[in-house]
Amino acid sequence: MLKTVLLTLLQCLLMASGQVCFKLAVEKITEFRLSMAWFADILTNWWLLISGLSLVAATILWGYILKHFDFSVAYPLTAFAYMFGMLAAAFIFGENIPMTRWIGVGLIIVGVMLIVK
Repeated sequence: MLKTVLLTLLQCLLMASGQVCFKLAVEKITEFRLSMAWFADILTNWWLLISGLSLVAATILWGYILKHFDFSVAYPLTAFAYMFGMLAAAFIFGENIPMTRWIGVGLIIVGVMLIVK
């Protein structure tokens, strides 16, 4: 069970990291214009590349998890991504997170722990 939890936590971290990098990437993308310069901007956007690599790694790891562990345990564990997303919103993007959202994420984590138990 511990292996399932640890691998799924890593998968969630990779997925959330990919989403964070994707947000950073799209913030750098200028308004669309059909030009070589715009496409060059896209192709040289390092945040976009890191996002893609992270999401591909998360997907490969998720495939491994699905193959080797019970779906009824593994899938609910993906709710940990909510926690990583909230932490990224607060500490990377500087968003002000209301207490009600923190409580909601806490309840989700408690629910996941009950499923794993």
